[in-house]
Order: sequence, then structure tokens, then C-alpha cells
Amino acid sequence: MILTRRSLSASLGLSLGLPTLAARAATNPSVLLEAMKDTQVPGMTAVVIRDFRAEPEQVAGIRDLVSKAPVVPGARWHMGSNAKALTATLVARLVEAGALAWDRPLSSMLPDLLPGMNPAYRDVTLPDLLSHHAGLPENATNLDFFNTLYDSRASMTDQRLSYISRCLAEAPIGPPQAEASYSNTGLLIAAACAEQATGKSYETLIQSRLFVPLGMTGLSYDQLGGPGEPKGHIDGRVADRPQDANPRMFAPAGAMRMTMSDWARFCIDQMKGEHGKGRLLKTESYKFLHAPQGAQTDGAGWALGWGAAPNPMKLRGPALTHSGSDGNWYALVCLFPQTGNGVLVVSNTAETMGGDAATLTATRALAKTVAPLAA
Repeated sequence: MILTRRSLSASLGLSLGLPTLAARAATNPSVLLEAMKDTQVPGMTAVVIRDFRAEPEQVAGIRDLVSKAPVVPGARWHMGSNAKALTATLVARLVEAGALAWDRPLSSMLPDLLPGMNPAYRDVTLPDLLSHHAGLPENATNLDFFNTLYDSRASMTDQRLSYISRCLAEAPIGPPQAEASYSNTGLLIAAACAEQATGKSYETLIQSRLFVPLGMTGLSYDQLGGPGEPKGHIDGRVADRPQDANPRMFAPAGAMRMTMSDWARFCIDQMKGEHGKGRLLKTESYKFLHAPQGAQTDGAGWALGWGAAPNPMKLRGPALTHSGSDGNWYALVCLFPQTGNGVLVVSNTAETMGGDAATLTATRALAKTVAPLAA
């Protein structure tokens, strides 16, 4: 499938005309039902964060079109590209631990891949990879090889190395360290650097370095969902075919499911981190993660695993934003670190059934309850 979505820096600027919906969103979970109108969205969930605290999860609709069972709080939802912020935070932890360095070139981090590496990538650094400034295409061009990963019995680490070795052999789509070009591959390469430096798999590292310290217990790499869980949807059906989703090795760029409470814990820590109260990193590391890199448009740009927006939806920022989808789900986040407020919204379908529009509508409505208009 290879579908993961970009930052909300641009999409949150759309005008959807929601004053009535926004006024009622703070206290009425039916905001999700209203956002679902005129779409084919089966179900949605949302969490509002206010003053660094997550409010009760809001849910609406059904978990899938087959069982038609109602969505309930506490379920696991697909985060799509919102996993990129977790990967960037993991890398930052390894930098603080001395296992990696922000200024180390790719040629020294993955020396075994150097013989087949396009020379343009040799001096690329971790910030380049994590902020889409490495000149990499969005995904590998060889889909035949990508599709073999669904049935591969190799370890996740070996699958990622096989994938990125092919990507790094290709020509860049633009000069590295110049104009940003959104790339899932960059995050997979950063994860491979972490694996090479520690001798441990990304899955082991993310569990021990992020999930355990933050008390996050609901992580799953099962892309299709288990019994009783919400299912993704595409083209009017449940997305239950193996190749509807991305292979599991894609996790560092966007192939995870987790509960909304777990996602909120991570987002709250990201915001607290800027105030010297984060549990994972030093204050300066959080601020570095959240700072836009390279060229910016009206103050908006790509940070490390995040989109950075000065005034999203004409609300007072700065904000951290991102969206994510594998084509079967759609997830949005908008955080305001200065105030400790934010909104997380997920739909169990994407563009083909209106999940992107419904999720954006709900995000806009809820965000207006936690952030004032920009001056």
C-alpha cells in the first residue's frame, strides 16, 4: 500500500466553515457523528488534551462494516505516519546516550551499505533523514520487491536493510540538505542506523526506550487488527487483505496501532518536554526535535518527525502537526506545546470513504476549543 500522510501545516489552513460545530465540540462527543455526515466513515475516536491532561476518549460509529459493533474507548487505532515522531524521539534518546550523533554522516553509520550507496547520500545526517531533507524519494520505486516483504521470513531488521539498500542505490530526487521532500524511506534509514548502532531491533528499542518509560502498553504491529478491534476500511469494504496495509517492517515510518491513551501519553510528554518536564529527553533535545529544519514557508516547515506550524487553522501557535494513513485509516494530531493543549483524531477509513475529510473536520472543531485565534 505504501500510503502515509504528510504534515497538517498546509491542510489545516483549509476553511471548512465550522463555527457551530466548534462551539459544541468541547463537551459534546457528537462532534464526531456530525463530522461523519455525508461520508462513508464507519467509526471515529478523538482525545482532547488540555493543560497537559488527556480528557476522556470520545468515540462514535462502528468498529467495522461486518460486525457493526459500536466503537468503544480503549481500542487500538492505526497511527500511520504519526509513528515518525516516535522514531525521531527514539533516535534522540540514542543520541543523548552516545550511541548516535546528529552530525555523523550516513556513510559512517551504515558502512556495509557504502559500496552500493549513491554518493549523494554519503554525507546525509540523521536530522536530514528525520526532516525529509535527504533528497530521498517518498518510497522505493521497485514495488515488486516491496511486495515480497509481506511473505518474508527474514527479521524486521534484515527486511529494512534489504529495502533501504535498494533505495540508497537510486538517484536522489533533489539535492540532499536542500528543499524538503517527504520521504518514508528516510525514517526507515534512521531506524536502521539505530539498529546498527545498538545491535537491537527497532521493535525492541521502541519498546524499551519509549513505551516502557511512558507506561504505554497497547502497541501492536498487527496491521489488520485482532478480534473485537476496529478494522480499517477501503473502497466500501473492510481492509482485511494482507496487501491492503504496509508490511510490518514499515513500522518506523508508519505501521503501528496503539490506544488513544497511549498516543496521548506520548504527545503530552512531547509538550512537557519543552517545559523541562519530559520523561525521555533533555529539554534542549525536545526543542531540537520540534524546530523546523531548512527552508520554511511562512514559518512552517518540517521538524524531526513532526510538521511545525506557526498558526495552524488560524489558531495561535506554534504547533506540532502531522497526519497519517496507510490508505485504510486516517489519523491527525495538532499540539500546542506552550499551553499543553492538543487534539488527536482517528477514523477507521481514509480517502476512498471520506475518512480524511471527516477527521480534518473534527480536528478543526476540537482544536478551536483549546487554542485561541491568532492575532
